[in-house]
Amino acid sequence: MDYQPFFPAADIKTLHDVLRQKEKWVNQAKKGFLRYREPYQSVSHLRAKHCDFSRDTVTIGTAEDISAEERQRVEQVLRGFMPWRKGPFSIFDIVVDAEWRSYRKWNRILPELPDLKGKIVGDIGCNNGYYMFRMVPFHPRFVLGFEPYVQHYYTFRTLNGFARQTNLRIELLGIEHLPLFPDCFDILFCLGIIYHRRSPLDALEVLFRALKPGGTLIIESQAIAGDEPVALFPEKTYAKVPGTWFVPTAPCLANWLTRSGFSNVKQFCLHPMSSREQRKTNWMSFESYDDFIHPDDPSRTIEGYPAPWRVFFSAKKL
Repeated sequence: MDYQPFFPAADIKTLHDVLRQKEKWVNQAKKGFLRYREPYQSVSHLRAKHCDFSRDTVTIGTAEDISAEERQRVEQVLRGFMPWRKGPFSIFDIVVDAEWRSYRKWNRILPELPDLKGKIVGDIGCNNGYYMFRMVPFHPRFVLGFEPYVQHYYTFRTLNGFARQTNLRIELLGIEHLPLFPDCFDILFCLGIIYHRRSPLDALEVLFRALKPGGTLIIESQAIAGDEPVALFPEKTYAKVPGTWFVPTAPCLANWLTRSGFSNVKQFCLHPMSSREQRKTNWMSFESYDDFIHPDDPSRTIEGYPAPWRVFFSAKKL
């Protein structure tokens, strides 16, 4: 794809080199990547006649859009992408009940959602693209999803192959590739990512630099309760997740944002986590929230740390 019209300030040559390397990596079928690519290809000819991205459940097509045999194949392909973390979706009337009720997060963002009309948007760690689809009714010019995991990459490509939203695109990129996009995005979403970074300040710096002057960051993070500007650094795991590094309080994340150069830093939501939002389903049958919390003390994780909250901020690059 020619990204130059959308990102005139980007390092397009290096970006294309990175994407070619990623394509070669996937084509070599390391780690069984063919088990995601080939199912995607097997249904890539199917099209949804109707989509609705305005409701809690992202709806792509109805059962009448395809034959019974095709629908059976689609469900087989979708189950091959398990576990489904973000959702829910209805795909040709196949209801995918994901682990996260992601509409709850989106509904918290909506009152603070910047004007997306005609804007260049990035979704960092976009997973299967649930939030990208939810952006469509707000008419962004272009949304680029950064997603380094092949499973989620092909999940989105399968879904958008049905939906055919030409202003949505995903690439096998991570937050570490944002330096290729200086002053490029009007709006960046960074939802559930920052606590997975070894250096959250470095991550915030690259987010800042990738925004255009006047651009907006919407950031959401796992957090711990507290009024002091401190962060928990777990010994090994936090809520059984080994890739969790720094879990800040809300004042700590506010300080990180300010010291990274952001202005108009605004906390607009803080809430405790619960199994009403994250839980096992028949589309995600592994451990989930209830397994991460201490059985005798719901205010603590299984390791004994303070139980997780979620915090939301908006911030500007002036």
